[in-house]
Amino acid sequence: MRRPLVALATTAAVLALSACGLNAAEKPAEGGSGPYPLTVENCGAEVTFDAAPEHVVLLKSAAVPYLASLGVLDRVTARAGEYPRAYYDDATWAALEDIPALTGKTDTSGHLLVSKEVVIDQEPDLVLGEVDNLSRDTLGDVGIPLIEEPAMCAAGLDEPGFDDIRDQMTTYGEIFDRSEEAAAANAALEERVAALTAEPAARRRTAAVLYPTVGGGVTYAYGTRSMAHPILEAAGFENVFADTDERVFEVTPEELIGRDPDVLILLHSAGDPAKVAEAVTALPGAQSIAAVREDDLMPLLFNYVEPPTPLALDGLEQVRARFAS
Repeated sequence: MRRPLVALATTAAVLALSACGLNAAEKPAEGGSGPYPLTVENCGAEVTFDAAPEHVVLLKSAAVPYLASLGVLDRVTARAGEYPRAYYDDATWAALEDIPALTGKTDTSGHLLVSKEVVIDQEPDLVLGEVDNLSRDTLGDVGIPLIEEPAMCAAGLDEPGFDDIRDQMTTYGEIFDRSEEAAAANAALEERVAALTAEPAARRRTAAVLYPTVGGGVTYAYGTRSMAHPILEAAGFENVFADTDERVFEVTPEELIGRDPDVLILLHSAGDPAKVAEAVTALPGAQSIAAVREDDLMPLLFNYVEPPTPLALDGLEQVRARFAS
């Protein structure tokens, strides 16, 4: 059974619950300051902080809205990857612009390409986001802790939902000793979720969320272990891959034609949205798909859907506005 959306309409008094995928547990120590030492479990590993991180390197953009909400974006001393302007308000964008960028180079699937030496030379006390050549073990060998968004861990989340945003905000609040700010941010987020999910769609259609490879290649689809699933449900759609207990997986043109979704949400990390749509409409037999025939395709930046962050609410709002009926 999925966790109901009404569970989000809780009071701020329960916002100190531990995160589902990133459980924090305070460990008392003689002479400690504030909540430290603090140990959190992340992707099955224990990560200990002796103090609030002061020199953070971002390897993915997902954590930005959390850090901005907590007022700790100034702790980020370097960043790598794509940070599309559309995600951020003016104040957050100005803060990001002041952070030195190591590289924005990614592969065709949006995965960051960065040298481990470049990151290690920054001497961070926390790295946010794991990439192929910068694993937890690689950084751990030189004493640098790493935190990944729980949904992006190998095990992922069993039932991703809007409550995972609350949980992750709470945990970042604990890591940075900003629990009061986290509670205030969560109260505002819950009000917004309640407003966005209060009115069901006038008519229910089918939909799929895809990540096409621009220029030709693999097309990926998102199942029930992705944040795409609750976003589609909240927008009034039936996920055509609701029978797939995976976060993301390869899908063939034949499979898409067989599922025949009425609407397609097309994720991308950067670049021209028109090329993202073309990557789907150019697939063999694509005109047999209802969404393609009716031009009900919506390119959408990746973090508006994955992983669970406050940006998922912006994503839901955009999907509902685009397909309002």
